[in-house]
Amino acid sequence: MTTFLIAASLTLAICLALEVFVGDSLTRASLAPRDLALRLLGYLLILLFWFAFSWRPWLAALTCVVSVAALIYVSRAKRSVIGEPLLFSDFVLLPQVPRHPQLYYIPPVWDPRISIPVILTLIATVIWYRTEPSVLPDAPVPRVAALIGLPLGLWLLFRAASRPPLAKLIARWFPEPDLETDVARVGLPASLLGYTARALAGSAPVPAVPTLPSGPGDDVVVVIQLESFIDPERLGGPALPAMELFRTRAIQYGRLRVPAHGAYTMRSEHAVLTGRPSDSLGFGRYDPYTSRSGDEPTSLARLAGSRGYGTLFLHPFHRDFFRRAKVMQAFGFADLVMGETFTAAPRVGPYVGDVALGERLLEEVRGRRTPLFLFCVTMENHGPWKPGRLPGIDAPEAQYLHHVVNTGRMVENLVAGLDALARERGQTITLCVFGDHAPSLPTCKPGFGDQATDYAVFRFGIPPVTPRRLDITADALGRDLRSALACTLADIPLRTR
Repeated sequence: MTTFLIAASLTLAICLALEVFVGDSLTRASLAPRDLALRLLGYLLILLFWFAFSWRPWLAALTCVVSVAALIYVSRAKRSVIGEPLLFSDFVLLPQVPRHPQLYYIPPVWDPRISIPVILTLIATVIWYRTEPSVLPDAPVPRVAALIGLPLGLWLLFRAASRPPLAKLIARWFPEPDLETDVARVGLPASLLGYTARALAGSAPVPAVPTLPSGPGDDVVVVIQLESFIDPERLGGPALPAMELFRTRAIQYGRLRVPAHGAYTMRSEHAVLTGRPSDSLGFGRYDPYTSRSGDEPTSLARLAGSRGYGTLFLHPFHRDFFRRAKVMQAFGFADLVMGETFTAAPRVGPYVGDVALGERLLEEVRGRRTPLFLFCVTMENHGPWKPGRLPGIDAPEAQYLHHVVNTGRMVENLVAGLDALARERGQTITLCVFGDHAPSLPTCKPGFGDQATDYAVFRFGIPPVTPRRLDITADALGRDLRSALACTLADIPLRTR
């Protein structure tokens, strides 16, 4: 016991020093008594977790220090790209990394930068394990009790953290999601554990969201989420003809303030499909697909389905990514056209090209005579933009601009195709395009443009409308799109709510 107390005390001191001097907080670390107690509790729980595997105090101490150092390192690296510290919800996404390594900047496990440190760590752990004696009792009964008791106690603590009365206590420590403040207040490990407990305790109640107004809607409503899309002129790139269409043909266009920079597509996707602002999601705001799993009674797809629209989700990538297939079905999409359908589609770089995706979208719209709500997510311009992605183009910014030209061509083709279809059939058609987030490029750092992308809403089959610029949020766009599914006058532009 004495050895464990000495090792634990030294471990807590080192972890505290790491966070105070090199931690990932924007402001000075708080050392107020309660904040310090929570900070130390976070380190202690990590120490006990590792101790339960070995019952060797110094091995557990070293592993705890390495764990805290690794969390700080990863969090700082993430902040440099995304602008946020490490989140509890990031660990839910970890299984995606080995399945889709091309989507991340993390090297694969067989890369020497990963494999060699891992192998050396395993060898060192085995040597240390065989060198340091265990502190387990020698007597059989206490030994078995210890082996069972500590893991069981940690498991029960984990289960109790999301249930009263412990959940109420944790809610007092972390009343509202305020990530930057909490990382500075209680440290990264305690914040990760506290936010996990709050998320497991249940999502925020669903607020009252306006349902569809009375009256007929447009015959076809197409909403396209453009991967990493912003006006390339904002990055010093060439003028995009599609942006001129935004300014001259759209009934409404402008900057779209989204909930993240450089990643977390699901946040913008959820906001547009539900019309819910992120602050209405409580601790589920960081990954609404994990917290809500598509359980949104007033999503655009469900509301469209209730009005007799066919509902189609179109995305040329794997069904399991972000659990999109299950989430989209829960959102209310009856038909899913996803990666397996695009095996023969032309690719630009590693992903299905946007122009080819736009052609498939037009085929889907032409092939349906009933009212249709279609939500499409593009893939071509998904990062990372690394050397070898495009022949003869290695610079990340040049790769991005190459892809975004294709995105613009897709928008141009869709505007022309849907306009012609509306005239041919005598229908009214809405087309909405928006960027999910800005690209995570060296020239587009966190904070760029106030996390704003670009969007436009077009309507075909109506008298000409003077375009207007209106800068709005992603959730406001989602609420505005309800008027396309049911509006009182067929020739009015969208109204911001």
